[in-house]
Amino acid sequence: MQSLENHFLIAMPSMQDPFFKRAVAYICEHNEDGAMGLVINQPINITVGDLLDKIEIDNDKSAHAASVAVFAGGPVKTDRGFVLHSPKSGYSASQELSSDIMITTSKDVLASLTTAQAPEQFIITLGYSGWEQGQLEQELLENSWLIIKADPDIIFNTPIEQRWEKAVATLGIDISQLSSEVGHA
Repeated sequence: MQSLENHFLIAMPSMQDPFFKRAVAYICEHNEDGAMGLVINQPINITVGDLLDKIEIDNDKSAHAASVAVFAGGPVKTDRGFVLHSPKSGYSASQELSSDIMITTSKDVLASLTTAQAPEQFIITLGYSGWEQGQLEQELLENSWLIIKADPDIIFNTPIEQRWEKAVATLGIDISQLSSEVGHA
């Protein structure tokens, strides 16, 4: 089994699950036990500043970061936060996912987001997307997802509403020509 860590799953146009329709999920972990990822293009109706207020973390409302959207990372444990960010060490619970992307789950990163100590680029998700052993592989066989190597530019610099299209465009295909049929020539 080839690990899909540091790859995007791009929902096929035929994806029926309303949560994952036109979703782009960044895969943080994938092994024989399953997979864990964060959807990077499903904003929810809350800003970073609002979230920090809710969890009683002081923040600078005048900082640009305070007005940034928070995302629904997936339908699992939606009360849990994850910060995907550009490399910056010093947080108590960080993991390097690639040379360009880290994930941090500790509150110390949240306290820094509206300060000069914040990572240069970040997104926050609430919840995550999880696949049990063999589930993701089965969804791939069912033609539910396209796979590409993750591109930090899509996560951090592409407007939210363009992330799915830009991810698809990196494949060099016309999405309207894709079929939901599996393995039939």
